[in-house]
Amino acid sequence: MNSKNLGLNTICTHVGEVEDKQFKGAISPLYMSSSYAFEDVEVKRYPRYFNTPNQQALCKKIAMLEKSENALIFGSGMAAVSTTMLALLHKGDHVVLPQTLYGGTYNFVVEEFHKFGIEYSFAEGFSEADFAEKIQSNTKVIFVETPSNPLMRITDLEMIARLAKNHGLVSMIDNTFATPINQTPADYGIDIMIHSATKYMGGHSDICAGAVAASEEHIKTIWNLAKNLGGSLSDYAVWLLERSMKTMAIRVKAQNKNAKKVAKWLEKHALVNKVYYPGLKTHPEYAIAKKQMRGYTGMLSFEINESYDVQGFLRSLQMIKPSMSLAGVESTILSPAKTSHGLLSPEDRIKQNISDGLLRLSVGIEDIEDIKADLEQAFKAILKLKK
Repeated sequence: MNSKNLGLNTICTHVGEVEDKQFKGAISPLYMSSSYAFEDVEVKRYPRYFNTPNQQALCKKIAMLEKSENALIFGSGMAAVSTTMLALLHKGDHVVLPQTLYGGTYNFVVEEFHKFGIEYSFAEGFSEADFAEKIQSNTKVIFVETPSNPLMRITDLEMIARLAKNHGLVSMIDNTFATPINQTPADYGIDIMIHSATKYMGGHSDICAGAVAASEEHIKTIWNLAKNLGGSLSDYAVWLLERSMKTMAIRVKAQNKNAKKVAKWLEKHALVNKVYYPGLKTHPEYAIAKKQMRGYTGMLSFEINESYDVQGFLRSLQMIKPSMSLAGVESTILSPAKTSHGLLSPEDRIKQNISDGLLRLSVGIEDIEDIKADLEQAFKAILKLKK
């Protein structure tokens, strides 16, 4: 097969497999060894060096999906984010990021960067001017997250790549919410793609992992630090992740379809003040999302009128699970103010427009009528509570 012309489902299923040369099994064998020979071998393998057979094979799949030369797998999304940033930023350097940012990334920046002498600025909007005005003489990186967590704001990737190249900067994106199924930032000139592979890549709420895809040059730079920080992933988790990614394209497309229907339904609901979903024509960056995304993701957020019992709504759900993470085959929901952005101060949450009534819904693959029915019975429950 010509790997350059493979479809997404074929890449997910076949690229990055470890060939079972001994028994000819249909799936990748699992190599659990933490100790490999160093004499008379082409590769001196060690798990912390990210080069065991299962690690290297999975990286091929991720790199091809992201249209990159290479990739690395980490023990968590934040291990991928922190290692990549610290590998590209040094004392005296500066990075530009969006104000609306995943709470873990935001907390990492504001809590840790000053210890390394790294400076940062947050763009207050999403236009080219918003990012450009924050660029300084010592800026080295522009980091974006699109769709953003949890308000689903969209950043124009072509604009970010152009801005970065015009100023000699490295562009990075957290591509977790979109996945390479819905969006391939390399098509628009973005240099480095980062994922919490815990989410859609894993897809079954049973793996914690992270990933970075980029050019060989950038991956070498990141690897030089990664091997010292030791954020590698166990081979069993790598094997599980490779298995899970075989169905990623199918799962994500089903979740996209369900999420768009739920978003349209919620937009008309009397108890909902606002719905945040890039696939809605009312979304402020709908035109950009339509241009650069093949699907609009299975994630959405919505605000319940705070005169109602938001926690009562969560407790009333019967099928949809109030749960900390996202992107599993099952629908889950959480309050960003209490979980993903709980590390932020109330003032910082206000800056990001994260209210106590905001709920983030990860739409699963259940039948759409069952998802809507569970939401509706929870809405009815809080109506009764108010009476």
